[in-house]
Amino acid sequence: MSAVQTTKMSNFRWVICALLFLATTINYMDRQVLSLTWKDFIAPEFHWTDGDYGTITGMFSLFYAIANLFAGKFIDWMGTKKGYLIAIFVWSLGAVLHAGCGWVAMTVEGYDSVAQLGQLTGDAAVAIATISVWLFLSCRLILAVGEAGNFPAAIKATAEYFPKKDRAFSTSIFNSGASVGALAAPATIPLLARAWGWEMAFIIIGALGFIWMGLWTLLYDKPAKNPRVNQAELNYIEQDNDIAEAQDRDNQKEEKTIPFFKCFTYKQTWSFLVGKFMTDGVWWFFLFWAPAYFSDQYGYTSDSAMGIALIFTLYAIVTILSIGGGYLPTYFVDKKGMNPYLGRMRAMFIFACFPVLGLFAQPMGAYSAWWPAILIGLLGAGHQAWSANLFSTIGDMFPKSTIGTIVGLGTMAGGIGSMSINLGSGKFFDWAADQGAAFQFFGFEGKPAAYMVVFCICAVAYLIGWCIMKALVPKYKPIELED
Repeated sequence: MSAVQTTKMSNFRWVICALLFLATTINYMDRQVLSLTWKDFIAPEFHWTDGDYGTITGMFSLFYAIANLFAGKFIDWMGTKKGYLIAIFVWSLGAVLHAGCGWVAMTVEGYDSVAQLGQLTGDAAVAIATISVWLFLSCRLILAVGEAGNFPAAIKATAEYFPKKDRAFSTSIFNSGASVGALAAPATIPLLARAWGWEMAFIIIGALGFIWMGLWTLLYDKPAKNPRVNQAELNYIEQDNDIAEAQDRDNQKEEKTIPFFKCFTYKQTWSFLVGKFMTDGVWWFFLFWAPAYFSDQYGYTSDSAMGIALIFTLYAIVTILSIGGGYLPTYFVDKKGMNPYLGRMRAMFIFACFPVLGLFAQPMGAYSAWWPAILIGLLGAGHQAWSANLFSTIGDMFPKSTIGTIVGLGTMAGGIGSMSINLGSGKFFDWAADQGAAFQFFGFEGKPAAYMVVFCICAVAYLIGWCIMKALVPKYKPIELED
């Protein structure tokens, strides 16, 4: 036997996977700090309205979407190690900078302490609200640009450290960091804000990224250069280099790329764009507004035991139920003999029905706040399953050489949809609150009526999106490029 065969294989690739999981968890928590602190901690200090918060969340969605168009190319250019370090440095810096917005607003407006800001009235309060919104928008821009690099870098690291047969599993592990982050955020962030102030919540959660940078610098290198990877593990990682990788290179040489503007001439492109535009905003709306909803409608602040329990339950439902989203299309293909696209569309129709439960969230809230938490959780689970399959339709219909372009376009469409619903909802909630009993909808009046309107839009968005997608591409029709 050779030395390689008798040496036990190291498993350092799973340490790298754990680092990717940790980065994704931090990524999601940094994104959630604002939504879990604005209503009960930040808004009273800066005199924010729902419209102000809607502007910030809407523009963040747009910033993130635009940054995603360039993030993958940046990571490829810089390399995995440097690219990931830069990405997490930028988003962690953006997260921490939020904490300084109060001090900057105080200094610019000439006040002696941040505590004075919450006591202002009239034009002075409007001035503080305006400048603070611009300051937070600047920080959200930095956060969005950095966060856009997380998934391209993590996927690239996975491709470097795992053979093809293990990549789906390792990707599912690090991607679960998003769910863990969603669960950890409501259980920690409001308590930090209550104990040490909202500024420290941004600083402490943001600082986790800088700690991660130290671990990444110490532990990461290409497998062939990493002393923690022995020859046996390296052989395992590179097992498909000789044959499969060579075949991929040959296929890529033969496969032409669809020119950017020509992509818009295909109905398949518009089908994906519609699917993203109609539904991404729903997920982002509940992500950004759920804590404020429970505070507004039921009086459970984000740092109360009940408030924490409601948000935690909501995301626990999303996490657990969305796991089955990838299996249903496989069932239709393997057991029912459908082609992949037809099976996926059948599954997506079922997932599009889940959000309809959102119609009952506001009415059932009259009995208990637990009902909206459960129903919104089911809606979110439907979204996650829908989204995973929506991305897979690209591989069903487009050549590999064009998938990155279509994903970028879809991300932009989703960002525009998210900006629209978050920006519009904020303005709408302010208007409805001012109208009071003069604005009624389905038995609700004022701001509760506005929530009911938005919930209705969210509930039917998936079915409308599915119908348009089906009309554009009624049956499996992959794009074939002419020679």
